[in-house]
Amino acid sequence: MLASFKPFDEMTPEDYANIGLKCGLEVHQQLLTKRKLFCRCPAGRYSNEYDSEILRHMRPTLSELGEYDGTALMEKKTRKNIYYRIHHETVCTYEFDDTPPFMLDEESLDIAIELSLLLRLNMVGELHIARKQYLDGSIPTGFQRSAILGVDGWIPYKDRRIGIRQLSIEEDACREVSDIGHDRVFLTDRLGMPLIEAVTEPDMHTPQETADVCQIIRMLCRSMGKVRTGYGAGREDVNVSVRGGTRVEIKGVPQIWRIPHLVYNEAMRQCALLEIRRELKRRGVTPETFAHTAHDVSRLVSKATYGPIRAALAEGLCVKCVVLKGFAGLLSHPTQEHTNFASEFSDRVRVVACLTKLPNIVHSDTAAESIPARDWKQLRKKTESNANDALMLVWGDQRDTEMACNEIALRAREATEGVPNDTRQALKDGTNGFERVLPGADRMYPDTDLPPIEIPPERIERIRPGLPEYVWDREARYREMSLPEELIHPMCMSPLAGLFDRIVGELGVDPRFAAVVLFQRLKMFRREGLRPERLSNEELFGVFKARADGRLAREGVPELIEMLLKAPAPRAGAESRVTRLLDELRIHPIPEDELNAAIAGAIERAGSRPFATAEKKHRYLMGQLMGALIGRIDGKRLAQVLEERLSDRQSTAVAKGA
Repeated sequence: MLASFKPFDEMTPEDYANIGLKCGLEVHQQLLTKRKLFCRCPAGRYSNEYDSEILRHMRPTLSELGEYDGTALMEKKTRKNIYYRIHHETVCTYEFDDTPPFMLDEESLDIAIELSLLLRLNMVGELHIARKQYLDGSIPTGFQRSAILGVDGWIPYKDRRIGIRQLSIEEDACREVSDIGHDRVFLTDRLGMPLIEAVTEPDMHTPQETADVCQIIRMLCRSMGKVRTGYGAGREDVNVSVRGGTRVEIKGVPQIWRIPHLVYNEAMRQCALLEIRRELKRRGVTPETFAHTAHDVSRLVSKATYGPIRAALAEGLCVKCVVLKGFAGLLSHPTQEHTNFASEFSDRVRVVACLTKLPNIVHSDTAAESIPARDWKQLRKKTESNANDALMLVWGDQRDTEMACNEIALRAREATEGVPNDTRQALKDGTNGFERVLPGADRMYPDTDLPPIEIPPERIERIRPGLPEYVWDREARYREMSLPEELIHPMCMSPLAGLFDRIVGELGVDPRFAAVVLFQRLKMFRREGLRPERLSNEELFGVFKARADGRLAREGVPELIEMLLKAPAPRAGAESRVTRLLDELRIHPIPEDELNAAIAGAIERAGSRPFATAEKKHRYLMGQLMGALIGRIDGKRLAQVLEERLSDRQSTAVAKGA
């Protein structure tokens, strides 16, 4: 009856072109600043601890145009209790709208200007702060302060340009702890932290293109060395549509590698919903003819053996049945991988009616898996429905089930129109679920608490000379150096990239060696519990300078860095600290006579110890000598000299024997 959709691995660019796939991105990135954006609280102090808890309820109010926002009305239906867990070190009265905002943090603005220049945006001459409605409770005031900094930019991708519609600077929202039933809990430590939002045009036409472009923007952000890293510091909203569908926003994707599957599933979902609309129209079910009924069937199913219903009745809850006229057989139709049309109803019941314990519905298209056929027959008789109708059962208290029945009917009617305007939640399996209706176009309005901020050309020109090299240019240059492929991407967006260029350019250090030490060995030290961020760039430069000056052997570079990491916090300057440690350890190039003596001593200590092969003896002696001469001679040279001495001894022994 309904057309199929190819598996993810079999889809081609031509397949996506045939369905008219278009994707855009809203890339959010926290900025690495000392303070929050509109107050003087410290930024970046994450903690699950809290001193107190505040309860609030979100209620819709009329806009200046005398209208209600659709998202606000939906949130009112949920009757949520919203709890904010606060810690005295990370929030103040500003975050709860009890104190006017401070002026925008200047450090944050400079970083945002830098990124705007990298994205080739046309900068505004004056920054105007606006309030953007946030009605899910994640911001206690119900709005986010935001300002557009630049518009109409672009980045290169393959053989074309991807348009950057705008870049905004704004404040971050709370972290969600839980959302169960009518209770939603947030931690406020992230609230108010500086954030940028880069919005692309819908110029991507496959799932992989969407991920690739997101990676480019992420690398640009990271290349500045002025953004936060780690899980949740960067998050993406992915906008997806197909021909005949509508823009659907997949909210808060925390990892880029998840984007392709999410886009694929949303494209599949929209195609499936359009096919369902066509089938409903063929059956004569349109927005004008749509019909449903709702019934309390608690007594009728009182002897049901289906576990969730039996448990609900035992708790004194009720069971209601919604009849969807002409929907028979459609609820089990696939809409995403491992997901069917019925999940659209389950999501609405979960989010809006707050029936969060799953399963929260059961329907007649899966009769054999839930309630026996004879019970469905009785339900059809009770509700005066026929085989062409779909029946859906929902259970809970009177008020929640009434809301659930209304939402089921609303979602069914939307099916007759096609794809609803939703904001969707990214799920870990690559599918998505309903989160809320898409906010209206008038969700932003001027903030009268803050004056406009002038951005003179002089400020922009002061920042421009410090821009990092474009990541795609840096990537090409690193490939010309024949650097390890697995290091190129991390290096392009690392704050250590500038240090690497100095070490290679000013000191003439081998690029591969410098790259391995800075981007592999430092990572290994971090895994071992050390903190490479304790070392300044000048200290690291000093270590490589000691190598370039001939004072430190190649193998001694990572060893000296490890010693610096384990040493007490520095009191002297960077260069003197490195020099002092070299002096304390008596690390200096080894003279020829001392080297010969060390090798002779090692051979003598090995004595008459038996070795299966000459190679094993050489390997044993190398281990002994490298430990004793750490940092004083390169391993390659030591191996060569040791080989010569062992060969000389062998020749001497043969001569004596003869």
